[in-house]
Amino acid sequence: MIVPMKKISLITLREQKEITLKKLRKLGIVQIEISEGYGEKLALCKEQIALFERAIYSVGKPKSSEQKEVPFWEALELAKEIEKLSEEKSACASERAALTVELERLKNWGDIDPESINSLAENGIDVGFYEMSKSEYNALPDTVKTVKLCSDRSTVRFMAEKGGDDAPELGNYRLILPAKSTAEMRRKAETLELRIAETEGKISSFACYTESFKNAIVALEKDVEFETYSTGMASEELSENEKSEVAVAYFTGYTEAENVDKLKKAARDNSWGLFVEEPTVEDDVPTKLKNNRFVSLIYPLTDFLGTVPGYFEYDISGWFLGFILIFFGIIFGDGGYGLLISAVAGALIIKAKLSKKRIPPAFLLVGLFGLSTVLWGTLTCTWFGLSPEALPEWLKALSVPVISNVYGDKLWTLPWTPEGVGLTTAQNLQIFCFTLALIQLTVAHVKGAVRYRKSVKVLGDIGSILQLLGIYYLVLSLVVNPEVFSFGLVVGGIPVGTVAIALIGAGFVLSFVFANYEGSIIKSILSSLTNIVSVLLGVVNVFSDIVSYIRLWAVGLAGAAISATVNELAGPLLGNFMFMIIAIILLVFGHGLNMVLNVLSVIVHGIRLNTLEFSSHLDMSWSGRKFRPFEE
Repeated sequence: MIVPMKKISLITLREQKEITLKKLRKLGIVQIEISEGYGEKLALCKEQIALFERAIYSVGKPKSSEQKEVPFWEALELAKEIEKLSEEKSACASERAALTVELERLKNWGDIDPESINSLAENGIDVGFYEMSKSEYNALPDTVKTVKLCSDRSTVRFMAEKGGDDAPELGNYRLILPAKSTAEMRRKAETLELRIAETEGKISSFACYTESFKNAIVALEKDVEFETYSTGMASEELSENEKSEVAVAYFTGYTEAENVDKLKKAARDNSWGLFVEEPTVEDDVPTKLKNNRFVSLIYPLTDFLGTVPGYFEYDISGWFLGFILIFFGIIFGDGGYGLLISAVAGALIIKAKLSKKRIPPAFLLVGLFGLSTVLWGTLTCTWFGLSPEALPEWLKALSVPVISNVYGDKLWTLPWTPEGVGLTTAQNLQIFCFTLALIQLTVAHVKGAVRYRKSVKVLGDIGSILQLLGIYYLVLSLVVNPEVFSFGLVVGGIPVGTVAIALIGAGFVLSFVFANYEGSIIKSILSSLTNIVSVLLGVVNVFSDIVSYIRLWAVGLAGAAISATVNELAGPLLGNFMFMIIAIILLVFGHGLNMVLNVLSVIVHGIRLNTLEFSSHLDMSWSGRKFRPFEE
């Protein structure tokens, strides 16, 4: 359930706002709606957080689990020392890079000593060094005197009197001499390399303080939060009389309805002004979910996705958990994979138990995913991609015939179908997926009908349910088997196809008239007429939403095909002792890759059905934000 919230406005004396915030933080029941602050202390805290983050990044991952705890100020000095070393390393790396570029520029000239060349100039031999293509060199006039030093296939390097610089033929080809000799630059680069390695070693030695740096960041983030609220709090000057004024500070926020009495008592005890009101749809009310321990197992997944329902939306945690377990089992589809997942989850749970730690909900959720996959693999007789003939009889007996791989070639007839006409196992699985769609989307509109039960708007959701029923049969006819589910079908004197069309028509009319009802039927109809294109597309969307659930069958079928292919490739190798290791590697890699792809498929397809198709029928946008009270 979504915990009821109250919007509060709290007033205190401006000189007591820090004391007030400390007491509110100790109380820990109010989320304060202040997002911006100012001041030197706030800026300093943010700078120190950035300093610690850079320190953690610089030292990298600790090579050992041994951590040393130090107080905040010592951790700050260590972070500053790491910053200094990092800057030194960066400066050395920049200088080394510059030397590398310079040596690369001069590599074709061999060793160059600018002092020797300058000494020649002092003795009257003023020469320059040049580099140009062979064709250009050969085209130089005889008046240009040169001494050829070396050449390769395309380039000539030579020496000429500096006076030749005045000639346009040489001006653009002169070699700019380095400030130092190439030998000295190489020695300097080696020295810098050693200095960089030494500095990296010193920085890495601080890895044992990583946890202290992280703890310091947590403490600073609390200070940032406090300073943001303290400096961002609005204030006013209230005149009591002509001679004196009272300065007050105030803010708005939210608290759980059950904690209002506790907040009122604190307000009376501390002489705060407090105003409590019901939040409206215009307010950005934070959301807090409260469910039983089983339903709460879905929270690690929704936290990973970052999905939070809006305060005025629905809490679908229980439905999300139930359907994602079904979707996971169908997409993985293999009982053998389920056993592996369950074994991993079981090992993690046992390890947590033995270490006397709280079992993370994520471990329990993974275990449920594994059990769901085992159950689906049992029902369909799918185990590590093996053919049914290779499985024991007792496993075959546990499967459900109409969806079991054991009866993959059998044609399942229905009472109204003629001889030779029926449903295959694959079609039965498709019907199962579409039935899941009907159930989940109907649940969405039942929840809507319950919400609007005291208004005629409930008829809009009833109309949507009727459309779902009719379009469900339409999907069976068009997608699964038009012979079995024909529109001329009559069962027990009931014209099923005609009833389906009637349900679609009646549902459309009810939705058209009442879906936008806000106190006036006329206005509701006009609203539907204004958006007639969207209304008509809505019927098509219902069809596509139901058909969308076939992805469960399709992705499960693809996974089964991959696992069967891996077995076929590795099977012949298992009979030869020489190739047995290769076969085992192939099996582990192939099935491991298939499981990774299945995980991605669950994220892409299984979660989509909950957060898109299901949620769109609930009119949910997942626009909420978590309730985060100001607390110690």
